Amino acid sequence: MSQVSTNRAPNPVAELSTFMARLKGQMTLALPKHMNADRMTRLALTAFSTNPDLQLCTHDSIAGSIMVAAQMGLEPGVNGQGYLIPYKGRCTFVPGWKGIVDIANRSGRSSVWTGAVFVGDEFDYAMGDRPFITHKPGRSLGNANDLLYVYAVGRVRDSEWPIIEVWPMEKIWAHRDHYNKVGKRHYSFENPEMYARKVPLLQVLKYMPSSIELAVALDVSNATESGKGVVLDGNFVTVSNDSEHDGAEESKLLPTCTDESFANELPKWQVIIESGKKTPEQVIAMASTKYILSAEQIAMIQAAAKNIEA
Repeated sequence: MSQVSTNRAPNPVAELSTFMARLKGQMTLALPKHMNADRMTRLALTAFSTNPDLQLCTHDSIAGSIMVAAQMGLEPGVNGQGYLIPYKGRCTFVPGWKGIVDIANRSGRSSVWTGAVFVGDEFDYAMGDRPFITHKPGRSLGNANDLLYVYAVGRVRDSEWPIIEVWPMEKIWAHRDHYNKVGKRHYSFENPEMYARKVPLLQVLKYMPSSIELAVALDVSNATESGKGVVLDGNFVTVSNDSEHDGAEESKLLPTCTDESFANELPKWQVIIESGKKTPEQVIAMASTKYILSAEQIAMIQAAAKNIEA
């Protein structure tokens, strides 16, 4: 009598769910107060379950991408705030144009927005010393093939004139082809309007008041569009060269933070906390993009703030 095999093929979604569950405590401590570890995990699982290429990425890179998104106050896959993009076995969080607009507008010192012009729209603009844009959308269904122009507008509070950028689509694709290092894997092929609207937006933001979150978002965006990985270290973005990943199908997992590494890093993190640049939770989120922290190490980082208050 033949036996029925009870072995089941591994379920990638279940495996990621188990991995994220183990990190829930660390994520809860690291996330900003307005963000929830369970919700961020669900967002990661939703993206993972619907993208076969993302299922080839290491679990630690997915968790790290969630932490990167959280540090910018963005939720991947929600209202175009940002996306989990797979590349060479690693996942990277790419801020969308809506996410960048949200970050730029948070300070209240300026406002920015973007637009897309389709066939059938009424559109006029002028540059020079009195720049303006007038745009009356028509009845286009928003097909990417009907895109004619994309534009971005920025206005600094109390300024007389806006900063505007208008790019025809021919210029957008020429820009993409010049800087794209990953070929057809570039996310613009799947999300053309999202990419197109972000290009003039990034130009306008050069003239807008900046913030730490905005600077991080722009650095991450610029790095990932070239197929490079990023790690947050303090208020800086460390970019890994594309060549480091060539020929490597699997990337190494995030290392456990050894006692020696923690002893070296803790004084730097304490300085960041003492200066008021980051809260202990933000430092934990930053560290979690580089290491797997133990509960004791997390507690020691939190204790740094209590020592200051004392």
